[in-house]
Amino acid sequence: MSMILINGYFLCRRLTGIERYAYEITLRLDKIISSGEISIIIPSDFKNIPPYKNLTIIKYKKKIPHILWQMVTLQFFLLTHRQYTILEFGNTCLPLAPGIVFLHDIYCEFFPEDFVSFRDKVIRLYNRWQYRLIAKRAKKIGTVSYFSKNQIAQTYHITPERITVIYSSWNHFLSVKADYSVFDTYPVLLENEFYFSLGSLSKRKNIRWIIEYAVKNPDSYFAVSGTSLPTTQIENLDNNAGLKNILLLGYLDDAKVKALMEKCKAFILPSYYEGFGLTPVEALSCGAQVIVARAASLPEIFGNTAHYIDPFDTDVDLNVLLKEPVESPEEILKKYSYDEAAKQVYKLIKEVLR
Repeated sequence: MSMILINGYFLCRRLTGIERYAYEITLRLDKIISSGEISIIIPSDFKNIPPYKNLTIIKYKKKIPHILWQMVTLQFFLLTHRQYTILEFGNTCLPLAPGIVFLHDIYCEFFPEDFVSFRDKVIRLYNRWQYRLIAKRAKKIGTVSYFSKNQIAQTYHITPERITVIYSSWNHFLSVKADYSVFDTYPVLLENEFYFSLGSLSKRKNIRWIIEYAVKNPDSYFAVSGTSLPTTQIENLDNNAGLKNILLLGYLDDAKVKALMEKCKAFILPSYYEGFGLTPVEALSCGAQVIVARAASLPEIFGNTAHYIDPFDTDVDLNVLLKEPVESPEEILKKYSYDEAAKQVYKLIKEVLR
């Protein structure tokens, strides 16, 4: 009898977008399945396992780099345990043991100019191979927006019926208590009305938009947090010496991020490519106004609850933009639920097992 095995390597990684999605849905899936119905495989030396009650935990080998775990360790396990069908949350498909795969977006197909260094080009090549492998071999494909579903179907010429849209959510923020000590560390944020942005130095996150806007509008203040961002002033970035109205905060935990979202003038996501766009949804749940790019999935996800900017044009007055009326986020917040997402994943699992 075939059984589902979740690739639990996401537990070994920092909880950013894809890992957060996998973590939260797996927690809720554990609550709605019967004991022993689904298994999760985790490196044997990983200690911080969530308190699963019904998922069967399989500890196997020690943690090794992600690509080796995928292509060697996990591949070998599945070839020697044929009863399992793998459930992958993170854009990866095993060539010899394909299963249910979540493909959140296919960014690497559309912006080759964003991949400049040799390392970046290798990453793009690997990701494009994985995208194609998923499209060709996955038993079922999950994704996080109809924008992504349509792009995947059209790009790889596959039937849309193979792809199921299961949205991400913000519910994890309900259990986060805001940590206002961040304002003790950065008192300048209490002295200025500030716009807040959360992301990384990945080109698609488009921090350049914020830099260019800040250059043109020295009276506007920006705080930017995220992975790969050093805790430093912006003058060390992109040769904009002397630019004092952007503060790079580096990585912050959810509690500090929530405090900043609660107190910011508005949350900004100028990204020109997103499969879903989780952080502005989190900001909406904190009561913040949000400004997002009119690009990719973002109009689908936010509808009339957000203010929109052109991700390639900084000739806009944000103060004027924020005066434009938007709809209450109440319906949007109801729409995106990890509990509902887990039910949809469970339904997808049962379809594959049948």
